[in-house]
Amino acid sequence: MWLKARALELIEDIRGSYWFVPSLLAMLGFAAGLGLVYLDAVFGDAWLGRFEWFYGSRPDGARSLLSTVAGSTITVAGVVFSITLAAVTYASGQYGPRLLSNFVRDRGNQATLGVFIGTFLYCLVVLRTIRSAEETSADTGGAVREAFVPHIAMFGALALAVASIGVLIYFVHHVTDAIHINNVIARIGHSLLADIAGRSGEEAATGNDGVEAPPLQQGSPVAATRTGYVEALDEGALLTIAAERDAVITVLAVPGDFVHRGRPVLLIEPAGDSEFDGCGELFSVSRKRSALQDLRFPIDELVELAARALSPGINDPFTAIACIDWLGAALMDLSKMPVKPTILRDGSGHVRVVVPRLGFADFLQSAVGQLRPYAVEDPNTGPHLLHTLGKVGDALTDPRHKALLDAERVHVERAMEQKEN
Repeated sequence: MWLKARALELIEDIRGSYWFVPSLLAMLGFAAGLGLVYLDAVFGDAWLGRFEWFYGSRPDGARSLLSTVAGSTITVAGVVFSITLAAVTYASGQYGPRLLSNFVRDRGNQATLGVFIGTFLYCLVVLRTIRSAEETSADTGGAVREAFVPHIAMFGALALAVASIGVLIYFVHHVTDAIHINNVIARIGHSLLADIAGRSGEEAATGNDGVEAPPLQQGSPVAATRTGYVEALDEGALLTIAAERDAVITVLAVPGDFVHRGRPVLLIEPAGDSEFDGCGELFSVSRKRSALQDLRFPIDELVELAARALSPGINDPFTAIACIDWLGAALMDLSKMPVKPTILRDGSGHVRVVVPRLGFADFLQSAVGQLRPYAVEDPNTGPHLLHTLGKVGDALTDPRHKALLDAERVHVERAMEQKEN
């Protein structure tokens, strides 16, 4: 029953890793070298005579070419890795250490390193298959055999060399583009808006029964199996287990919360059923937060960027203003996002799982409440925050959301007045 949680955790770890895409491209380069050499062995070099514009290499020339391409690509791969580390170090000091995952997960950097390593392995595989007549006579009992030059594979090496040059040009542009602060903010903002849109579709399909969650009662606790941040929770498995056991499960920790091994994350009613002890495995727990099922995480990233930009050491209010613009757009979409039901029922309509949900008030507190103490200290950022809240308020249709937003605007105005006085 814990397989889905483990699968989600593994997928998130792979997405956040720097090794997966380069390793995959390296293996593809290795396999391509073997495959094209096999084609050369099957077809031979007789086909070259029908294509006069093709140039067939001799063994010495082929070795020289492959050695040059292999040596150049592995050298550039080292340079690429060094530049990536320099960019990551700059981002860590300038934008905050929690934004490192955005640079590590950058597919452009990963693909660039993978292309160079794949080209290097490809050249090594093809290089070892080249034979001259003198070399083959020793392992055939002195009988002279024709030299072997994998011409198809040689053209593949040339194609990879040209592709590597194009990738290098792209990489130089991509690195400078990736560390531009407005692009960093925009990537986080676009990811947040896309996540909200995706969850809006899922939650609209789920619907809400309009019934509030029953008050928390005493039950048998199920402890967390690991210490860390909850990345994901398999609610479907919880519902299935509760229906099979005729029980009610109350969830105590949601994605984004920190849990400690041995502390309760679930309450089971009726109490005393040891069969539920394994339900703690339905929580995917990681060493760091992620946006897998936690909408607060990208919001906190934007708030962190804005807060650091407003610090005396950086003093960059325009970065904070850009973050506020994206947070305002996110709040507009969050106000329209349906809230998942807090009560999950089985096919017979019985209450089986009670899950706490984050509402507009929680997201407003994350986006504005956390940023308010920093924004009101700057004469440019504070008024822009009020202006953005005004635009968000004009777009809201739910009176409850409007009341929450108006209250937050009052807090911002009072904080700005106190600072002026």
